[in-house]
Amino acid sequence: MNPDVYPIISAALADVSGGTDSRDAATGLLAAMGYRSDRRLNMSGEVDDFLTRLPAPNLDTQSERDFRREARSARVLFQLTNAEIAQSAQRGLFDSGAFDKSDVRSFMFAAVDLRRERYARGRYAAFTREINKRIGLAPVVVLFRTASDLITLAFAHRRQSRTNPSRQVIGSVSLIREIVPGNPHRAHLDILAELSLDERLKWMQARGKSENFDGLLEAWLAALDTEELNKQFYKDLFAWFQRAVQEARFPTGESVSLESEEHVIRLITRLLFVWFVKEKGLVDEGLFIEERVAPLLRGYDRARGDSYYRAVLQNLFFATLNTEIAKRGFSAESNATHRDFSKRRYQNQMNDPDALAKMFARTPFINGGLFDCLDSFDGQGRGGYRVDCFSDVHWKKTSVPNRLFFDKDGLIPLFERYKFTVEENTPTETEVALDPELLGKAFENLLAANTPETRDSARKQTGSYYTPRPVVDYMVDEALAAALARALSPDPQDAESARARLRRLFDYEDAFEDDPFSQDERRAAVRAVSRLRVLDPAVGSGAFPMGVLHKLTLALRRLDPDNALWQDEQKAIARNRAAAAFDTADQAERNAELQEISDTFERYRDSDFGRKLYLIQNSVFGVDIQQIAAQIAKLRFFISLAIEQEANADPSDNYGVKPLPNLETRFVAANTLIGLEGQGVLPSNEAERLRRAIHENRERYFHATERPRKIALRQEDAKLRETLAAELVKMGFPRAQADHVSAWDPYDQNASSEWFDPEYMFGVADGFDVVIGNPPYIQLQRDGGKLGRLYQDKGFQTYARTGDIYQLFYEKGCGLLARESGILSYITSNSWMRAEYGKKTRRYFSESHAPLQLIEMGKDVFENAIVDTNILILRQGKSGEPCAAVDMDRLADKTFPPSENLWGELRTDGEKPWSALSSGERSIMDKMESVGTPLKDWDVSIYRGVTSGLNDAFVIDDATKQALILE
Repeated sequence: MNPDVYPIISAALADVSGGTDSRDAATGLLAAMGYRSDRRLNMSGEVDDFLTRLPAPNLDTQSERDFRREARSARVLFQLTNAEIAQSAQRGLFDSGAFDKSDVRSFMFAAVDLRRERYARGRYAAFTREINKRIGLAPVVVLFRTASDLITLAFAHRRQSRTNPSRQVIGSVSLIREIVPGNPHRAHLDILAELSLDERLKWMQARGKSENFDGLLEAWLAALDTEELNKQFYKDLFAWFQRAVQEARFPTGESVSLESEEHVIRLITRLLFVWFVKEKGLVDEGLFIEERVAPLLRGYDRARGDSYYRAVLQNLFFATLNTEIAKRGFSAESNATHRDFSKRRYQNQMNDPDALAKMFARTPFINGGLFDCLDSFDGQGRGGYRVDCFSDVHWKKTSVPNRLFFDKDGLIPLFERYKFTVEENTPTETEVALDPELLGKAFENLLAANTPETRDSARKQTGSYYTPRPVVDYMVDEALAAALARALSPDPQDAESARARLRRLFDYEDAFEDDPFSQDERRAAVRAVSRLRVLDPAVGSGAFPMGVLHKLTLALRRLDPDNALWQDEQKAIARNRAAAAFDTADQAERNAELQEISDTFERYRDSDFGRKLYLIQNSVFGVDIQQIAAQIAKLRFFISLAIEQEANADPSDNYGVKPLPNLETRFVAANTLIGLEGQGVLPSNEAERLRRAIHENRERYFHATERPRKIALRQEDAKLRETLAAELVKMGFPRAQADHVSAWDPYDQNASSEWFDPEYMFGVADGFDVVIGNPPYIQLQRDGGKLGRLYQDKGFQTYARTGDIYQLFYEKGCGLLARESGILSYITSNSWMRAEYGKKTRRYFSESHAPLQLIEMGKDVFENAIVDTNILILRQGKSGEPCAAVDMDRLADKTFPPSENLWGELRTDGEKPWSALSSGERSIMDKMESVGTPLKDWDVSIYRGVTSGLNDAFVIDDATKQALILE
């Protein structure tokens, strides 16, 4: 990139101020980026003039009223057509003509001054759409300036609707958000320089693109593509990860089973959360500026020292973010307090403890378990874990050198090169910055690098092990629509109509101005959402649960804008929960929970906080065999809640931040595929009473924030578990299984359970409404058949020695569904559909379930993929619903999801191979089956399929295509 463009853009930004005319400020910055034209639309800048001269197709909409209220001025600056683009490419003189709104093959540039100091991302996106729909089909670039002179550059363009090809919709709005003109972030300068006309022309020339409107549009879309940003971030992060594993030192020994890789991932997880909340102004930036912290640390040495991790980061993590403001302070370094992880340590390694304490004091109490010190609370004489070694006695067991944080390739300079945003991008709103969803991709790759089955390949490549967002959104939308349709319309004949309306509800692109739901349907849908239970049995970094949370939040926002129905439902759930535990919950406790719900909605009436909080409490669950995966999934949910809060300056109010809930009993580390013997059957009334008491105790823990109360609830949990185990043995339960029940501690983030029981771990006794995810693909005969031996006697109907573990996840997922209504949605390898070892799986589905959708995806879903994949969505039980099916490898148009007219139908027949057939191919098959014509008499070319488990196949020669049909 041309370095000369940076000072030019910086100077143009510096000229932006409230005293500068918005036209001059905007045209000056655009000119610095190379964009100028004489095709202008003379406008006064008055908002009424703008709205009148550029009328919208629909008048006086809510979005128009919002724009009119918030905008101080608005004008179209100029139009850039093919002529200007070509002249710029040839370095010729501009010979602009007149402004022509009807020229859709042009870029429109506009400028808007806003009234407030800053805005949420969604407001900028809504304003941009309001402008775009008035300008027409041309792409629009808008420069917003707020009352505090923050600059946001927005880009939007029209494209064909995925659901209705005859309709044009506004595609994703991309934002470079809230640039500080006098001190721009380096990442903001990078993207503005990348978007400069010279750089975009170079991009087109390097790829042989035409230097015209089409080429420039493609070049802009490429520059705004956050996928490339994520790839570069992961490449940088993985290089640091490998270096840190080699240079840092962590505890080892029999009591600590964690590998160095996991220690480093936990460190990255914690620091990234801090970096995100720093974007909300909740952490003092000085803590990450070496020039400010180095003088406060005794004998600070970047090259050889390691005091920054201990004296700054550990104190920030464990004794600040995880400690109530009023209870913060330094440890007395006595035997009585050295295991109190809420007190600051390492005072003897500080030059100025008071100065550091003042910097820590600007941070609210976060809670949530992410910053729990992972050393156990057992007395020193009894041993116990020493993982984080947050102790003046044991600190030498851990050493993370200062250079890993502050040298030019250190973690903090790495973070500083990127702009972070706390809001997750959606298909229709994208901020060109690192969001939590993009970081989820980075963590999936780090997890792959830490998992024995994928470690070698993950370290050789930088490709994605992460399900792409469009695939996640599609699977979530279809599963939720199928699960909730019956709440809207119990009549199966109306199920498809209900699903179609629910798809609109979950569609980010739908403006949703013509509401398709009656008030009774709204109430029924909100009630159904409140009772929904969704599980990801192989949660990874939480992509699918986060997708569920986002879509249910969107649905509630549209169905119940003022949160009134949702608040009533949460109170009803709380009353029912208290009534179910009538012998353990007293009236004061029930009233306290109801008051907590009222207070939450009173404070966050106009935000998504209450929606998300109670969805997380009641609806979304995850399991993964890796402890660190559960930790990362929780991180995503913590960030999602944190972004809904606005800080204030009052420390007595925890700076306006509501402490986060404890998610230990929402995301657990366990082996999903192995249950307890006698699972779900408690042999006595006393055992059932104890199970209820344990569940209620864990529900209290969900909202607990004060450390003494959390410790007391953990201790009560341990006592109840011991008592339950004794009762189970007394009633004849196998001793080993009773010990398993007693030993599982949901609060131990260092452990992973060898078994999984949804009723005991989550309190879900009657199955989940949706089981969704991307289970692992590992051959059971790998490593000498180790996995095969583990699962061969666990009662799986679909077990095949030569099969794959994802087949067992299919069966287990179906077993976890609610009877006759649950929906399973998986993306897996598609080998089971035709291979010999998939016979039992095909029979299992054919005999006991109703497949609803099958998409054969091919290899293009995951980068560096070596297997073809499929999406399968099915309903528990036989329902008679037809299964829509499509094979994308055989489509000329690879757009995902495929258009409705390209789908065919799948029919299952015992263990016979499955294939997605078009309607024409199905017609041929039906005719063949009905007349019984021998294969040799058909006009076909016969060839041998892959001989490993596949039957013979044949190709039907048609005038327009060849269709692969498996016999």
